[in-house]
Amino acid sequence: MKNGSMNPDTAVILSAGLGTRMRPLTLTTPKPLLPLGGQPILAHTLARLREAGISRIIVNAHYLADQIEDFLRPYPGVSVTHEAELQDTGGAIAAMAAKGLLPNTPFFVINGDTYWVDGPSPTLARLSRGFDPAAHDARLLLARTAGAVAETWRGDFLWPRDGKLQRRGERDVAPFLYAGVQLVSPMLFKDAPEGAFSMNRLWDTALAQDRLEAIVHDGVWFHLSTPEDLARAETVLQAREVGNTT
Repeated sequence: MKNGSMNPDTAVILSAGLGTRMRPLTLTTPKPLLPLGGQPILAHTLARLREAGISRIIVNAHYLADQIEDFLRPYPGVSVTHEAELQDTGGAIAAMAAKGLLPNTPFFVINGDTYWVDGPSPTLARLSRGFDPAAHDARLLLARTAGAVAETWRGDFLWPRDGKLQRRGERDVAPFLYAGVQLVSPMLFKDAPEGAFSMNRLWDTALAQDRLEAIVHDGVWFHLSTPEDLARAETVLQAREVGNTT
Protein backbone atom coordinates (compact mmCIF):
# COMPACT_ATOMS: atom_id res chain seq x y z
CA MET A 1 0.00 0.00 0.00
CA LYS A 2 1.33 3.44 -0.93
CA ASN A 3 -0.07 6.79 0.23
CA GLY A 4 -3.14 5.01 1.55
CA SER A 5 -3.92 3.32 -1.76
CA MET A 6 -3.62 -0.15 -3.21
CA ASN A 7 -1.77 -0.35 -6.48
CA PRO A 8 -3.30 -3.32 -8.32
CA ASP A 9 -1.42 -4.53 -11.38
CA THR A 10 -3.91 -7.16 -12.59
CA ALA A 11 -7.44 -7.06 -13.97
CA VAL A 12 -9.91 -9.64 -15.25
CA ILE A 13 -12.43 -8.71 -17.94
CA LEU A 14 -15.43 -11.05 -18.07
CA SER A 15 -16.25 -11.53 -21.75
CA ALA A 16 -17.63 -15.06 -22.02
CA GLY A 17 -21.37 -14.32 -22.03
CA LEU A 18 -23.74 -15.04 -24.90
CA GLY A 19 -25.19 -11.54 -25.04
CA THR A 20 -28.66 -12.89 -25.73
CA ARG A 21 -30.48 -9.65 -24.84
CA MET A 22 -28.30 -7.79 -27.33
CA ARG A 23 -29.47 -9.92 -30.27
CA PRO A 24 -29.53 -9.64 -33.24
CA LEU A 25 -26.31 -7.60 -32.91
CA THR A 26 -24.57 -10.45 -31.10
CA LEU A 27 -25.51 -13.16 -33.56
CA THR A 28 -22.22 -12.59 -35.36
CA THR A 29 -20.24 -10.37 -32.96
CA PRO A 30 -19.48 -10.99 -29.27
CA LYS A 31 -20.96 -8.27 -27.11
CA PRO A 32 -17.63 -6.80 -25.88
CA LEU A 33 -16.65 -6.14 -29.51
CA LEU A 34 -19.76 -4.19 -30.44
CA PRO A 35 -18.84 -0.62 -31.42
CA LEU A 36 -19.49 2.36 -29.19
CA GLY A 37 -18.04 5.81 -29.69
CA GLY A 38 -15.97 4.64 -32.65
CA GLN A 39 -14.33 1.69 -30.87
CA PRO A 40 -15.31 -1.74 -29.55
CA ILE A 41 -16.57 -1.61 -25.96
CA LEU A 42 -13.62 -3.79 -24.96
CA ALA A 43 -11.13 -1.27 -26.38
CA HIS A 44 -12.47 1.42 -24.05
CA THR A 45 -12.04 -0.88 -21.05
CA LEU A 46 -8.49 -1.75 -22.03
CA ALA A 47 -7.66 1.95 -22.37
CA ARG A 48 -9.03 2.68 -18.89
CA LEU A 49 -6.95 -0.15 -17.42
CA ARG A 50 -3.77 1.03 -19.11
CA GLU A 51 -4.39 4.56 -17.84
CA ALA A 52 -4.64 3.06 -14.34
CA GLY A 53 -1.26 1.37 -14.70
CA ILE A 54 -2.60 -2.18 -15.03
CA SER A 55 0.10 -4.25 -16.71
CA ARG A 56 -1.57 -7.69 -16.71
CA ILE A 57 -5.05 -8.30 -18.05
CA ILE A 58 -6.89 -11.62 -18.30
CA VAL A 59 -9.95 -11.91 -20.53
CA ASN A 60 -12.19 -14.95 -20.41
CA ALA A 61 -13.98 -16.01 -23.58
CA HIS A 62 -16.51 -18.59 -24.66
CA TYR A 63 -19.00 -17.32 -27.24
CA LEU A 64 -17.28 -16.40 -30.52
CA ALA A 65 -14.03 -16.66 -28.60
CA ASP A 66 -11.88 -16.62 -31.73
CA GLN A 67 -13.02 -13.06 -32.49
CA ILE A 68 -12.09 -11.89 -29.00
CA GLU A 69 -8.72 -13.61 -29.20
CA ASP A 70 -8.00 -12.09 -32.64
CA PHE A 71 -8.91 -8.63 -31.39
CA LEU A 72 -6.68 -8.91 -28.33
CA ARG A 73 -3.64 -10.35 -30.10
CA PRO A 74 -1.94 -6.95 -30.66
CA TYR A 75 -2.34 -5.93 -27.01
CA PRO A 76 0.75 -6.63 -24.86
CA GLY A 77 0.19 -8.08 -21.42
CA VAL A 78 -3.28 -9.40 -22.30
CA SER A 79 -4.06 -13.12 -22.17
CA VAL A 80 -7.23 -15.05 -23.00
CA THR A 81 -8.68 -17.98 -21.09
CA HIS A 82 -11.23 -20.16 -22.87
CA GLU A 83 -14.25 -21.58 -21.08
CA ALA A 84 -15.43 -24.83 -22.62
CA GLU A 85 -18.63 -24.39 -20.61
CA LEU A 86 -19.93 -21.15 -19.19
CA GLN A 87 -18.92 -20.73 -15.54
CA ASP A 88 -20.87 -17.55 -14.72
CA THR A 89 -19.13 -14.60 -13.12
CA GLY A 90 -17.99 -16.18 -9.86
CA GLY A 91 -17.15 -19.55 -11.32
CA ALA A 92 -14.97 -17.97 -13.99
CA ILE A 93 -12.81 -16.14 -11.45
CA ALA A 94 -12.65 -19.13 -9.09
CA ALA A 95 -11.46 -21.33 -11.97
CA MET A 96 -8.71 -18.84 -12.80
CA ALA A 97 -7.65 -18.79 -9.15
CA ALA A 98 -7.56 -22.60 -9.05
CA LYS A 99 -5.23 -22.59 -12.05
CA GLY A 100 -2.88 -20.11 -10.38
CA LEU A 101 -3.62 -17.35 -12.90
CA LEU A 102 -4.46 -14.67 -10.35
CA PRO A 103 -2.24 -12.73 -7.96
CA ASN A 104 -2.30 -13.05 -4.16
CA THR A 105 -3.06 -9.32 -3.97
CA PRO A 106 -6.26 -7.40 -4.88
CA PHE A 107 -7.22 -7.17 -8.55
CA PHE A 108 -9.94 -5.57 -10.64
CA VAL A 109 -12.85 -7.50 -12.15
CA ILE A 110 -14.76 -5.73 -14.92
CA ASN A 111 -17.76 -6.88 -16.96
CA GLY A 112 -16.99 -6.96 -20.67
CA ASP A 113 -20.08 -4.87 -21.47
CA THR A 114 -19.39 -2.05 -19.02
CA TYR A 115 -18.71 1.48 -20.22
CA TRP A 116 -18.22 4.48 -18.00
CA VAL A 117 -17.01 8.06 -18.15
CA ASP A 118 -14.84 9.17 -15.25
CA GLY A 119 -15.94 11.92 -12.91
CA PRO A 120 -13.53 14.42 -11.32
CA SER A 121 -10.99 11.65 -10.61
CA PRO A 122 -10.31 8.32 -12.38
CA THR A 123 -12.79 5.67 -11.32
CA LEU A 124 -10.29 2.84 -10.93
CA ALA A 125 -8.07 5.01 -8.73
CA ARG A 126 -11.08 5.81 -6.55
CA LEU A 127 -11.84 2.11 -6.18
CA SER A 128 -8.31 1.28 -5.05
CA ARG A 129 -7.76 4.32 -2.83
CA GLY A 130 -7.75 3.23 0.79
CA PHE A 131 -8.92 -0.32 0.07
CA ASP A 132 -7.87 -2.53 2.97
CA PRO A 133 -7.94 -6.29 2.17
CA ALA A 134 -7.54 -7.03 5.87
CA ALA A 135 -10.94 -5.46 6.49
CA HIS A 136 -12.86 -6.11 3.26
CA ASP A 137 -12.98 -8.77 0.55
CA ALA A 138 -14.40 -6.58 -2.22
CA ARG A 139 -15.28 -3.01 -3.11
CA LEU A 140 -18.02 -2.51 -5.69
CA LEU A 141 -18.62 0.42 -7.99
CA LEU A 142 -22.27 1.41 -7.73
CA ALA A 143 -24.22 3.72 -10.04
CA ARG A 144 -27.22 5.78 -9.05
CA THR A 145 -30.28 4.45 -10.81
CA ALA A 146 -31.53 8.01 -11.23
CA GLY A 147 -28.51 9.08 -13.26
CA ALA A 148 -27.65 5.96 -15.23
CA VAL A 149 -27.96 5.95 -19.01
CA ALA A 150 -29.83 2.67 -18.92
CA GLU A 151 -32.96 0.76 -18.03
CA THR A 152 -32.20 0.19 -14.36
CA TRP A 153 -35.20 -1.98 -13.41
CA ARG A 154 -35.48 -2.10 -9.60
CA GLY A 155 -31.81 -1.53 -8.73
CA ASP A 156 -29.54 -3.78 -6.66
CA PHE A 157 -28.54 -2.15 -3.38
CA LEU A 158 -29.91 0.02 -0.62
CA TRP A 159 -27.50 2.23 1.27
CA PRO A 160 -29.16 4.26 4.02
CA ARG A 161 -27.34 7.51 4.77
CA ASP A 162 -26.45 6.38 8.29
CA GLY A 163 -26.50 2.66 7.69
CA LYS A 164 -24.74 -0.23 5.98
CA LEU A 165 -24.89 -1.47 2.42
CA GLN A 166 -27.89 -3.76 1.98
CA ARG A 167 -29.35 -5.97 -0.71
CA ARG A 168 -32.63 -4.85 -2.24
CA GLY A 169 -35.59 -6.71 -0.83
CA GLU A 170 -38.00 -8.48 -3.13
CA ARG A 171 -40.44 -5.56 -3.12
CA ASP A 172 -37.90 -2.74 -2.80
CA VAL A 173 -36.88 -0.26 -5.45
CA ALA A 174 -33.21 0.40 -4.76
CA PRO A 175 -31.38 3.66 -5.59
CA PHE A 176 -28.10 1.94 -6.50
CA LEU A 177 -27.09 -0.77 -8.90
CA TYR A 178 -23.85 -2.62 -9.53
CA ALA A 179 -21.93 -0.87 -12.29
CA GLY A 180 -19.88 -3.85 -13.48
CA VAL A 181 -16.55 -2.85 -11.90
CA GLN A 182 -15.07 -4.12 -8.66
CA LEU A 183 -11.81 -4.50 -6.76
CA VAL A 184 -11.56 -7.88 -5.06
CA SER A 185 -9.23 -9.59 -2.63
CA PRO A 186 -8.29 -13.23 -3.26
CA MET A 187 -9.90 -13.93 0.13
CA LEU A 188 -13.30 -13.41 -1.50
CA PHE A 189 -12.78 -16.76 -3.26
CA LYS A 190 -11.32 -18.65 -0.29
CA ASP A 191 -14.30 -20.98 0.16
CA ALA A 192 -15.78 -20.64 -3.33
CA PRO A 193 -17.59 -23.69 -4.70
CA GLU A 194 -16.56 -25.50 -7.84
CA GLY A 195 -18.40 -25.13 -11.12
CA ALA A 196 -20.61 -22.33 -12.36
CA PHE A 197 -21.96 -19.76 -9.90
CA SER A 198 -22.68 -16.04 -9.73
CA MET A 199 -20.47 -13.51 -8.00
CA ASN A 200 -23.62 -12.55 -6.10
CA ARG A 201 -23.14 -15.64 -3.97
CA LEU A 202 -19.75 -14.42 -2.75
CA TRP A 203 -21.00 -10.87 -2.27
CA ASP A 204 -23.81 -12.11 -0.03
CA THR A 205 -21.33 -14.01 2.13
CA ALA A 206 -19.04 -10.98 2.37
CA LEU A 207 -22.00 -8.71 3.10
CA ALA A 208 -23.13 -10.95 5.96
CA GLN A 209 -19.60 -10.76 7.41
CA ASP A 210 -19.41 -6.98 6.96
CA ARG A 211 -16.60 -7.46 4.45
CA LEU A 212 -18.27 -5.93 1.39
CA GLU A 213 -18.00 -2.20 0.70
CA ALA A 214 -18.77 0.12 -2.19
CA ILE A 215 -18.30 3.55 -3.67
CA VAL A 216 -20.77 5.48 -5.80
CA HIS A 217 -19.67 6.44 -9.30
CA ASP A 218 -19.27 10.20 -9.69
CA GLY A 219 -19.28 10.23 -13.49
CA VAL A 220 -21.65 8.77 -16.09
CA TRP A 221 -22.32 5.05 -16.42
CA PHE A 222 -23.91 3.19 -19.32
CA HIS A 223 -25.63 -0.17 -18.95
CA LEU A 224 -25.34 -1.93 -22.30
CA SER A 225 -27.78 -4.82 -22.23
CA THR A 226 -29.98 -4.36 -25.33
CA PRO A 227 -29.64 -2.79 -28.79
CA GLU A 228 -31.75 0.09 -27.47
CA ASP A 229 -29.25 0.64 -24.63
CA LEU A 230 -26.39 0.74 -27.12
CA ALA A 231 -28.20 3.17 -29.42
CA ARG A 232 -29.07 5.43 -26.47
CA ALA A 233 -25.44 5.47 -25.32
CA GLU A 234 -24.23 6.25 -28.84
CA THR A 235 -26.64 9.16 -29.08
CA VAL A 236 -25.40 10.60 -25.78
CA LEU A 237 -21.76 10.23 -26.79
CA GLN A 238 -22.29 11.75 -30.23
CA ALA A 239 -23.98 14.71 -28.60
CA ARG A 240 -20.86 15.03 -26.43
CA GLU A 241 -23.06 15.32 -23.41
CA VAL A 242 -20.59 13.45 -21.20
CA GLY A 243 -17.19 14.55 -22.49
CA ASN A 244 -14.50 12.46 -24.13
CA THR A 245 -15.09 8.79 -24.81
CA THR A 246 -11.50 7.62 -24.50
